[in-house]
Amino acid sequence: MNSRIYECHIMHARLHPKAHRFGYNLFMLALDLDELPYLARRLGVLRVNAPGLLSFRERDYLPTHQTAHNPSSSAPAATSPTPASSPLPPLKTRLLDYLALHGVAAPADARVLLVTLPRVLGYQFNPVSFYFVSTADGAPLASVAEVTNTFRETKPFILGPERLGTTSAGGTPTFQLRVPKNFYVSPFADVDVAFDFRLRPPGARLALQIDDYIGPLRTLLTTVSGRPRPLNDRTLVWFGLKYPLITLQVIAAIHWQALRLYVKRVPWFAKAARAADQRDLYHPHASLTADHRP
Repeated sequence: MNSRIYECHIMHARLHPKAHRFGYNLFMLALDLDELPYLARRLGVLRVNAPGLLSFRERDYLPTHQTAHNPSSSAPAATSPTPASSPLPPLKTRLLDYLALHGVAAPADARVLLVTLPRVLGYQFNPVSFYFVSTADGAPLASVAEVTNTFRETKPFILGPERLGTTSAGGTPTFQLRVPKNFYVSPFADVDVAFDFRLRPPGARLALQIDDYIGPLRTLLTTVSGRPRPLNDRTLVWFGLKYPLITLQVIAAIHWQALRLYVKRVPWFAKAARAADQRDLYHPHASLTADHRP
């Protein structure tokens, strides 16, 4: 089985305009999307496309069945969310179709590994989920970082095969991309700050890095590092006890650190101030629609 769990350490270090650093531990699922039917039969603690203490739902991800919000387009800002009873194509199908739409071709037998947090007691929040696409024999093809903010807006960032390079340490294959966000992620970073992704396909270790840049200046460093553990009920129970209510802990940590930054008087940016610069995202907040813009 290719699916597994990573026990992770998350580190955030703000470098400018004021130093601020913190870290915490949690676990993340690494799910081979071809193995979802098998996992649904094999696991009792993690439910697949069904409610449970820990659960994973394909419809929580990649809402490409909706129209992406783009202020410069004459298309509607967004479609209405698909009702819960309406069927969606499998997540793997939606991902490969989305890549093909953006010029990244993957064979039908490509494998997709999704690194993400589970729902806990039905509550779901993923600041960022990572897709790693490879050939059937494991050669990396592409990666997608699906970023979600606290307004529940989401935006995928594609790192295609042309973004695959090597790191200086041992020539490890790594997807690398620096691109303007055009997305409101934090009130303490403007929407045109650039994301700098360095995503290593998961294996014997998980090593992911997303930095913020204003021009040549790195302002924020974020790393996700971890080691794999087998995905089974025993490990899920242990991690559920060791890291209880992880999704609630993550959203609480985000607001607590925001309060600390506010107290430090780190400059703050209003979401509605640059509505026209927030584009190519899904589930747009009311502040981005024509009727609510200032």
